[in-house]
Amino acid sequence: MKLKNSQGHLIAENIKLADSFFSRLIGLMFKEPLSEFDSLLIKKCNSIHTFFMKYPIDVIFMNKNFKVIRIYRNIKPWRMTRIVFGATQVIEFEAGKLLSEIAVGEELELCIN
Repeated sequence: MKLKNSQGHLIAENIKLADSFFSRLIGLMFKEPLSEFDSLLIKKCNSIHTFFMKYPIDVIFMNKNFKVIRIYRNIKPWRMTRIVFGATQVIEFEAGKLLSEIAVGEELELCIN
C-alpha cells in the first residue's frame, strides 16, 4: 500500500497494516527502526503510546476518509498522546521521515499496490 497527499506526493511507499487486535496491540513496540516497511497504519485507533519503543516516531491521526486530524512529530519513547477526537486511524513513521508539508485538514489517498 502507498499513501499520497492531495498534490500527489508520495508520503509512504511500503505501508504495513495493523488491523487485528494483536497487531494493533504490538504496533512498533520492541522493534528496531523500520527497514522492511516505511510506516505502520493502525486501524481503529485514536490515541497511541510509545512505551517499549526504541526510537522516536512521527504520527498522523486521520478520520475514516484519510483526512488529517492531528500531527505529532518526534514523539520520544515512553510517551503517550491524548485521545484525538474524530480520528479512526493512525499512521506511524520513524521520526523525521514524515514530509514537512503535510497539514491538518488535508485529505490523503491510500493506494493499494
